[in-house]
Amino acid sequence: MFESVRQADVVVIGSGVGGMRAALALSPLRVLLVTKAALGEGGSSPYAQGGIAAAIDSGDSPANHRRDTVRAGGGLNFEPAVEVMTQGAPLAIEELEAFGARFDRDEGGSIALGREGGHSRRRILHAGGDATGRELIRSLSAALVRSPGIEIWDRVFARDLVVDDGQVVGVDVDVDAERSSRILAPAVLLATGGCGQLYRYTTNPSEVTGDGMAMAARAGASLVDLEFVQFHPTALATDRDPLPLLTEALRGEGVPVVDERGVRFLTAVHPDAELAPRDVVARAIFTHRQAGHEVFLDTRHVADLELESRFPTVVESCRRAGLDPYREPLPVTPAAHYFMGGVEIDGFGRTSLAGLWACGEVAASGAHGANRLASNSLLEALVFAARAAHDIGERRRGPTRARGLRWLRGNWAPSVSAARSELRDLMWRHAGVSRDAEGLQTAVAEIQYFVDRRARTPDLELGNLLTIARVVAQSALIRRESRGSHFRSDFVESSPLFNRHLRWIATERAGRVERADRDTAQVAAP
Repeated sequence: MFESVRQADVVVIGSGVGGMRAALALSPLRVLLVTKAALGEGGSSPYAQGGIAAAIDSGDSPANHRRDTVRAGGGLNFEPAVEVMTQGAPLAIEELEAFGARFDRDEGGSIALGREGGHSRRRILHAGGDATGRELIRSLSAALVRSPGIEIWDRVFARDLVVDDGQVVGVDVDVDAERSSRILAPAVLLATGGCGQLYRYTTNPSEVTGDGMAMAARAGASLVDLEFVQFHPTALATDRDPLPLLTEALRGEGVPVVDERGVRFLTAVHPDAELAPRDVVARAIFTHRQAGHEVFLDTRHVADLELESRFPTVVESCRRAGLDPYREPLPVTPAAHYFMGGVEIDGFGRTSLAGLWACGEVAASGAHGANRLASNSLLEALVFAARAAHDIGERRRGPTRARGLRWLRGNWAPSVSAARSELRDLMWRHAGVSRDAEGLQTAVAEIQYFVDRRARTPDLELGNLLTIARVVAQSALIRRESRGSHFRSDFVESSPLFNRHLRWIATERAGRVERADRDTAQVAAP
């Protein structure tokens, strides 16, 4: 039973930069924004340190940005999506400044630009040194609460999409343990982020549990590229959960990666050493650690690097861990960071289901291919959020009555589950940085055991994690090659047979996985 049934023109689920940007573009339609954390505090966006990539320098161009993005993507980028993202980057920066975002500037007053792995130019914008995500959330939140027609429901859990005759017409939400509500709307936009909590070691906060992907799968939407999980090379190796991120901008400014002997082992792995693409650096660090070595970022000998002012988040994280970045090297490990795959969308954020759009990490536009280029994540979320909002607005043309801001605070809180911890260990061991057939088969079997044992689990987040874990493991098992972020130790080369995408569609027969054709697989969601 539902305590209430509400109506809106659009429901936006998620309050990262994608969800906020879309909601702002949709105003003054009657927009209801649902987020399971407190507004401005949840998800991965506030944790983003690296910045936003945009070709705004006179010596750069969107064409250069596009080439770098495709070079990192392992041959699976959808080039029209790359074109949309890179061409839209300068405008996205102008819009953020109009919303009040404050980017770092050089002594001459121009926006300061950094360089990160895989980029051929300095094109990374930062805010507050390494607090870019936090600054974007601050400015977008302030704009959001000033906008007419937007209702905000925070600490409210979106349970499932409402589907009628193959079309999404709303969403069911849990306000708390005892109250539920159904929100009916002709347009629903998913901006729920990724699924980093699938893994024992991750930079993603506890609420990033694949909710949007799982809801879309249960509703029958197409998912794609779920085997491509990006592991950030340099998370601070502590006992914290999530692991603190040590931004790639450190390496971009000359901070070396060394082992316990002081050896820069990455120079023997790739010509760009520390500035090689993320998948290369992550695998090299993982392999070196597996061989019994310790790995560090060594900030001690970069004399002209102003850590305190340029990387305050890094310095704070180190001090919380009892480390002094001025006096000792910082231990690092790869950690799950970003999902290239997700709900399949077109250039306007449309999914395979009528009435459903998606943007940001929950979505797979094809812009990132098999491996996302550094600092393209916030950019993609912003560009495709605006395009999805425009598409929804065009379809909703006509008179509507805007309403003032209404704020509903729920009392939903994530559960703590031993099974969730067990699942994260399983995925890290068998579907993590390095994979093989034996480990992936073990993962698939164990996940099915989880599903069978907990088919009716009251833990909503665990159920969503299981839905996505099974597809990730199955996809990685089917893709018998190494490409981008997906590395198979038993198939170390890329194969032309897999120069394609794996799509997944929910079936009615629980637990059965079938290959429907060359490019599409079918999987039942638990």
